Amino acid sequence: MLIAENLHKSYRRHSLTIPVLKNLNLEVKHGEFISIVGASGSGKSTLLHLLGTLDVPDQGRIVLEGKRIDNLPPKERDLLRNCTFGYIFQFYHLLPELNALDNVLMPAYIAHTVWGWWKSRSRWRSRAIDLLRRVGLEHRMFHRPRELSGGEMQRAAVARALLMQPRVLLADEPTGNLDAATGAEIVQLLRELNRNEGVTIVMVTHNMEIAALTDRVLRMNQGTLHEESFPGVFGEFRSCLSASPIS
Repeated sequence: MLIAENLHKSYRRHSLTIPVLKNLNLEVKHGEFISIVGASGSGKSTLLHLLGTLDVPDQGRIVLEGKRIDNLPPKERDLLRNCTFGYIFQFYHLLPELNALDNVLMPAYIAHTVWGWWKSRSRWRSRAIDLLRRVGLEHRMFHRPRELSGGEMQRAAVARALLMQPRVLLADEPTGNLDAATGAEIVQLLRELNRNEGVTIVMVTHNMEIAALTDRVLRMNQGTLHEESFPGVFGEFRSCLSASPIS
């Protein structure tokens, strides 16, 4: 479904060129839930930004369902980011002046003209309320971010990412700002969405126990990706977690 071929990416800092990705290749199947692990600064977030067209590679290409997307004109790229990709970030990025419901509705506000929004507002509002219910926030939909816990803010961010029914969900350290128990709840929620709706998910995380809940784990090392294996007891732990029912 999503392919990265021979990606190279470097950044300049003053007179220095800092290479981040080097001839990186990745293939994500439809409906797969994969995690990317690695040391801080290894390029995990850079890769996620490239996959989601938030940045462009220096070399290489990215293909989504047979179509190259890294070189799209701005309008097509904006449409892709609004309707095809959903994004979840470590620090939520909720607008503080809006309540949870309006934060979830933000992608629909952006996608429509004033008249288009007026005609379709009931449908979008119903979907947003349903998503908040599904992530356990129906009773908090009129609360602003400052009135929500970290876990509740991340649940609102998950609902917002799903509003436009994206085919691919990109999650950048979605549990990194949460305690262990709340982080596990968020990943279980993503697992449930992946299984029930077939949403393809690529998640960056530094937590191997969280990564163990996904279908496949890739490690970022020196700008490239390598399949991670789970020998012995940890392999059994991963299988047990992956098979656990969602309450």
